[in-house]
Amino acid sequence: MAYLIDRRINGRNKSAVNRDRFMRRFRGRIKEAVERAIKHRSIKEIDSGEKVSIPARDISEPTFRPGRGGVWESVHPGNEEYQRGDRIPRPKGGGGTGGGEASSEGEGEDDFVFELSREEFLNYFFEDLALPNLVKTQLASIKDYKTTRAGYTVDGTPTNIHVVRSLRGAIGRRIALASPLAAELHKQEEELHRLEAAPVPDMLRINELREQIHALKSRIYRIPYLDPFDLRYRNRVQVPQPSARAVMFCLMDVSGSMDENRKDIAKRFFTLLYLFLTRNYDTVEVVFIRHHTQAEEVDEETFFRSRETGGTVVSSALELMNEIIERRYPASEWNIYGAQASDGDNWHDDSPRCRHLLAAEIMPRLQYYAYVEIAEAEPQNLWREYEFLAEHFKHRFAIQRIRRLDEIYPVFRELFRKTNAFAY
Repeated sequence: MAYLIDRRINGRNKSAVNRDRFMRRFRGRIKEAVERAIKHRSIKEIDSGEKVSIPARDISEPTFRPGRGGVWESVHPGNEEYQRGDRIPRPKGGGGTGGGEASSEGEGEDDFVFELSREEFLNYFFEDLALPNLVKTQLASIKDYKTTRAGYTVDGTPTNIHVVRSLRGAIGRRIALASPLAAELHKQEEELHRLEAAPVPDMLRINELREQIHALKSRIYRIPYLDPFDLRYRNRVQVPQPSARAVMFCLMDVSGSMDENRKDIAKRFFTLLYLFLTRNYDTVEVVFIRHHTQAEEVDEETFFRSRETGGTVVSSALELMNEIIERRYPASEWNIYGAQASDGDNWHDDSPRCRHLLAAEIMPRLQYYAYVEIAEAEPQNLWREYEFLAEHFKHRFAIQRIRRLDEIYPVFRELFRKTNAFAY
């Protein structure tokens, strides 16, 4: 009988297999708990775990136990009403008194509460999100490899031995070693037959030939049928695989019209986007661009922490984005994405230029562009220009508005939901 021993390392008092089975069974309730949690959390708490409560009645399992049959008697302390032999009337409303609802005093039946880890919480949060149209491939992205066969090698493990190739080599070796001996053997056998058929046999020569023939046959028989030298093993090597490479451009307006509340919303949106990208796509690069009247490429820390102010020229950020694409991210090799957050305020003459830059130079290179306008008032000129782009580049250019903090998550999920999206 074979025994299978699971030696996977689990935490103390935890079973990974049972936990996965439990989470699959109550997937709906866990998903609801995650959705409730993200509506009330700050962006700094988004990647922490979550406690999920499931009513005890939903996890109850049917059980079987032996009943108490026959005739039995019991004595209850404190009985002042009945005596031995009295008949007890049947309770009104059916048998039994249990099953009633909990009273207002005290607590009812406790719910089953368990805690999702950080990894589990993020899996549920991002499971239906993806970068759209992630389809381009480039062999030079280096990280992905595939194991393929690469001929044969003279050493390896027994499981990789190639029987046919090994036997073919053994046959060739035996033919090469035995052919000269076989030719000499055939020659001496013919001479022996000729001498034995002679009227006066030369017994001295005949005996000599017989010894030589015996020696040749012994040498042929001693050639091994299969030698370790003949063994050949399947050889496998790792070769680079075409892998999708992507870059996300994050453009944020830090001009004076973006007050601290709007900047805070924009930073929360980009923090959520950054968390989504770094968690789900190992090969996605992120380029951070901040702009007021001038745009500059900054690092992650400066993008989220630094405070600046000034006028608004949105086209400066788009021009810098276009320059970086031309210099570092060829459209033939990269999946290029853009996400922009602004309050919509811009120089009146600059908004048509933004539209032209996107339509003529940037969008033909991009897979997807998402614009988020953070404003409570009516849409301004930049929004109206972008509306034309959204109509022209359907499914590749999306625009959304955020007015309050609690709208960040719904807008983010709408922009990056998996519908009509292809991800690797």
